[in-house]
Amino acid sequence: MSIGELLAATVPMVRTLNLAYLETTPEKAVLLLPDQEEYRNHVGGPHAGAMFTLGESASGALVLAAFGDQLARAVPLPVHAEIDFRKIARGPVTATATLGRPIAEIVAELDGGGRPEFPVVVAIRREDGAVTTEMTVVWTLRPNS
Repeated sequence: MSIGELLAATVPMVRTLNLAYLETTPEKAVLLLPDQEEYRNHVGGPHAGAMFTLGESASGALVLAAFGDQLARAVPLPVHAEIDFRKIARGPVTATATLGRPIAEIVAELDGGGRPEFPVVVAIRREDGAVTTEMTVVWTLRPNS
């Protein structure tokens, strides 16, 4: 089962918003929020809550792709999120998440007994490529012990 299939099966909001996982690797996660009338805001674009969910979901998919091999010893958890709405979004939008620190550095911190925190940067774009929203989600790997 792919990460996208796993998340669609286990996270109800993913199914509710019909998010599509276009790419999920340790370097990048790309998700699509289709244009859906029932989730539009007062200016005809995706509601801010749907945009936040799209961005957070992209960040989570990236974290699972990058650190799935660490799940036996640590739980990934979001710690903090910031979102900036730059332009009006209309139509389908795509979120691209990238890791803000090298994977090896984060795992080394976990190996050393720490609880690493790391940013995941997300850009949400319209079909014309314009960035409508920028988001940073800070994640941690909380050791199980």
